[in-house]
Amino acid sequence: MFHLTALVTLLAIAFYFFTCMNVSRSRMKTGVKVPATSGHPDFDRAFRIQMNTLEWMPIFLPALWLFAIYINDAIAAGIGAVWIIGRIVYFIGYSKAAAKRGTGFAIQGLAAIVLWAGALGAVVLRLV
Repeated sequence: MFHLTALVTLLAIAFYFFTCMNVSRSRMKTGVKVPATSGHPDFDRAFRIQMNTLEWMPIFLPALWLFAIYINDAIAAGIGAVWIIGRIVYFIGYSKAAAKRGTGFAIQGLAAIVLWAGALGAVVLRLV
């Protein structure tokens, strides 16, 4: 069973839901009306945090699960937790200023690459 990976998946989805709620809250605070996707710097940053998280989810989630299946549930969950921490650091930095998003982006990007490369390596090893 992959209980730890399932938990990390649910936490990642909860974080994404939080970013969605943050965009809604930012719309109300800044007066940016639907369907606009820009209009105030605070809203623009909140929107990009949500969109960037969404853009990374299809990279992160399959890599997380394939790593868990082919390598190890606990290790996958640990690396997945690092990805979530990176997204939180990204959220905090980018919420203050676009220039402060780099550290969080690097953390989550590295975690995703490790998951993807590990899963790819494990699959290829089983094929040869």
